This record gives sequence, C-alpha cells and structure tokens, in this order.
Amino acid sequence: MNHIEQHIASTRATIPDGVTLICVSKFHPAEAIQAAYACGERDFGESRVQELLLKQQVLPADIRWHFIGHLQTNKVKQIVPFVHMIHSVDSVRLLEVINREAEKIGRCVKVLLEVHVAKEETKSGFTPEEILSIANSLIASSPNSLYPWVEICGIMGMATNTDDQMEWRRCFREIKHLGEQLQNDSELPNDSAPQISMGMSDDYLVAIEEGSTMVRIGSSIFGERQY
Repeated sequence: MNHIEQHIASTRATIPDGVTLICVSKFHPAEAIQAAYACGERDFGESRVQELLLKQQVLPADIRWHFIGHLQTNKVKQIVPFVHMIHSVDSVRLLEVINREAEKIGRCVKVLLEVHVAKEETKSGFTPEEILSIANSLIASSPNSLYPWVEICGIMGMATNTDDQMEWRRCFREIKHLGEQLQNDSELPNDSAPQISMGMSDDYLVAIEEGSTMVRIGSSIFGERQY
C-alpha cells in the first residue's frame, strides 16, 4: 500500500456517509491524482485554471473537478465546459460571467457562494449581509431569471487561521447558518439540503461536527504541496 492509499484509507475512516471528500490536488502532479483515483476517489479540487486544464486533459474523464481558488472572470470560459462545481464564487460579477459563459454552451454550472466569516482580511468572499442580499434578489426574480444557467447549490467558507477550536466552531456555525438562510430565504429550487463546503486538513473534523457536507483535504492525503 503506497502512502497516498494509506492516507486516503485513514481519512475515509473519519468521514461519515453523506459528506463528500474532495481531494485537494493543487500543486501535486497528475501521477498523485491517478494514485488517489485508483483508490476510488473521484472528486478533486484545483485552484489554478491553467493547472486544472493541463490535468483535465491527461486524467480520466469521469473525475469530478471542483474549482476552489479565486477565479478570474476572464478565465471562466475555459473551465465552464467540464467543471463539476465552482466553490469560490465571491462576487456578483463572477456569478454573472459564469451564467453568460454557461449559456453560450448550453450547460448549467453548479456553484457555491463563498462567504467570509474569518477574522483575517486576506480571505475573500461575500459578507454575510451580501449573501442575504443575493437571497433576496433571487426571491425578487423567482423563478430564477437572474442566473438561469447557474445552479446555486449552497455555500463555501473557511475558518480563521488559528489553533483555537472554539473560533473554528464559531466560523463553521455561521457558515452553516448562512447556507440554511440562503436555501430558505431564496427558495432555491433544490429538493435537498444546501451543500456546505467547509473544513480542511487541520479542522475538517470540527467542520463535520458543525454540519459540513463537503470537506477539502489536501496535505493529509498528498503530503506537503510541491510548488
């Protein structure tokens, strides 16, 4: 058993049914992704468009690619044809561009709205107030005529970069609450509960306890990033 297989097995043992494991493969070679794929993993996260395009061309077609980094509007059209979900929609402008590019090829694209609840100013995303404003604007345009080629599936966020687990819990609870408000207040046409993408290698166990439905784990599976 290679180290990636060992790491996946130990990580999988801690993740309950109903929570999606996204193997964050950014900065790791295609060979590492192929090793995780051989273990049965199909959801992989990338944060740079050019790196994602190169990997998508040489890796199996049934991989579900999750874009988790900052996405520039001028690069949206490059990933819209195949990306499974964009986790990092952090502006109305980006939402509009994804909708426009998706319409051009006739493919509805799944997205998550990124919310900023951490204490660092460096993290990107909508404020909680902006999330609720979007929910209200979607109500006003119901049925969804604002972004008909985008399926808003839920919310994504990160906890404050600290060792304080109580602060992690505060962040995760706020993210979870905002995801529920987005779902309830906007009356989005989803029969299932909203996707809540939160939790990484250091804090994912706490995130799961607080309601995460998707965890983004990289270093615990692939080791330190190879920049």
